[in-house]
Amino acid sequence: MTTNIKAYLIGGGIGSLAAAAFMIRDGKIKGDQISILEAGSLIGGSLDGAGDPEQGYSLRGGRMLTTDNYECTWDLFKSIPSLHHPGKSVFEETQEFNQHFQSNSKARLVDKRRARVPVTSMGFSMHDRMELLKLTMTEEVDIGNGRITDWLSPSIFDTEFWFMWATTFAFQPWHSAVEFKRYLHRFMMEFSRIETLAGVKRTVYNQYDSLVLPLQTWLKQNGVHFITNCQIQRLTHTVNDSSLTVTGLDCLRDGIQESIVVNEGDLVFLQNGSMTDASSLGSMSSAPEKRSKLDSNGWRLWEQLAAERPGMGNPTAFNSCIAQSNWESFTVTLKDPRFFNLMQEFSGNEAGTGGLVTFKDSNWLMSIVLAHQPHFINQPEGIQVFWGYALFPDRIGDYVAKPMSECNGAEILQELLGHLRFDTEVFDNAHCIPCRMPYITSMFMPRSAGDRPLPVPPGTRNFAFISQFVEIPDDVVFTVEYSVRAAQMAVYKLLAVDRQVPPVTAHDKSIGTKMEAFIKAFK
Repeated sequence: MTTNIKAYLIGGGIGSLAAAAFMIRDGKIKGDQISILEAGSLIGGSLDGAGDPEQGYSLRGGRMLTTDNYECTWDLFKSIPSLHHPGKSVFEETQEFNQHFQSNSKARLVDKRRARVPVTSMGFSMHDRMELLKLTMTEEVDIGNGRITDWLSPSIFDTEFWFMWATTFAFQPWHSAVEFKRYLHRFMMEFSRIETLAGVKRTVYNQYDSLVLPLQTWLKQNGVHFITNCQIQRLTHTVNDSSLTVTGLDCLRDGIQESIVVNEGDLVFLQNGSMTDASSLGSMSSAPEKRSKLDSNGWRLWEQLAAERPGMGNPTAFNSCIAQSNWESFTVTLKDPRFFNLMQEFSGNEAGTGGLVTFKDSNWLMSIVLAHQPHFINQPEGIQVFWGYALFPDRIGDYVAKPMSECNGAEILQELLGHLRFDTEVFDNAHCIPCRMPYITSMFMPRSAGDRPLPVPPGTRNFAFISQFVEIPDDVVFTVEYSVRAAQMAVYKLLAVDRQVPPVTAHDKSIGTKMEAFIKAFK
């Protein structure tokens, strides 16, 4: 094993955890030479999940998984042991779970009449089809920083396709046309099953309990150091012959200023930017605090580097307009089975098999999902948890006369009951915890070439970026896969690992020409 290289990973999200694992497994770095430095008190980053039956459980969100894509994610988790099934990997555990609980949504869209909307047709006109086809065939350099609305006519935003696609992946009409195009290619196979979400795979529990905990446990067993409450304030570096070398980390650890010396041969990885930065939680009686750029800490190191040196990207392309990157989620904890029973009867799906139920005429564009129970490792029998979110939290509700952003948990439940026409008693003793996330879709903001740095920028000797804000050709952000792929690319390049990063699977090409794929998907 290599013994003289130390690695410092700034940020405790899935990207850093994956990078540490790849360094140990494929780079032959000793685990005790790796330190993960996290500003908060918990590891996991955006893949969070916590709470209890009395105070309520909370998730900021959950990322969709598939087995047709996510090549690097499964490459990693085939090596990570399950915490609950001895002798099996997390990948095997997840595969077996999805064989028992297969997605087949029967109520993907619900209209204002409380009727399940037929979704066997995408609702396209020929004009819509031709515009989508044109976008998929246009080179990214020609799309530039254009928005989806620059390429698609208003009619498409009223189609069943848009309501299903937008809420599955969290797209807004003003988001990047390049990113939307990439999704059309990367998830081409989902066109033929978007109405049932048959391609979506789930973890046994929430993704913190099912992905972060087993990975963190394995890393700890291999000696990796986890240093929490440690905010890195500045990277010191030198530039020789146009080559940048990080030489130190200035940090605030438990309120005390410290400096970490980065020696020759050591490596530094930075999670640049954060889609859950400045997020806030509410309660049954209070709305989440409205935080702004002044409350943001996850962008500062990237902003410093970008201001000091070319090739480090442009964070302002992503974090300068909260109104366009913000939405709100909520997690509901129940001690009464009536809501789950009524939803299962209404939707035709048992919990864990239906996926998102979207209220398409909702002013907030609200969606909810009932996961298989229990959804948390410490969730006792008799307790049920579901999650929901809304893409337009700044709009006045249909049943509550205020924007979602100003609503407490009780008011969000009142709005949901209005759409479902359920009696209020189903939410007796319920705990609804809303969560405001000002930057949650910041990675979808329109961008130009160079706004996202490469995982290992040109002219850097011992430094790499890992996040949703690096440039990876053909892959799509807002996925666990993107962070894991960025980590694998960065580790393999800096350590010269003689192993190929799993390629992005070309499903859009393997199922025929683009025209044939669209004819099949849009018929």
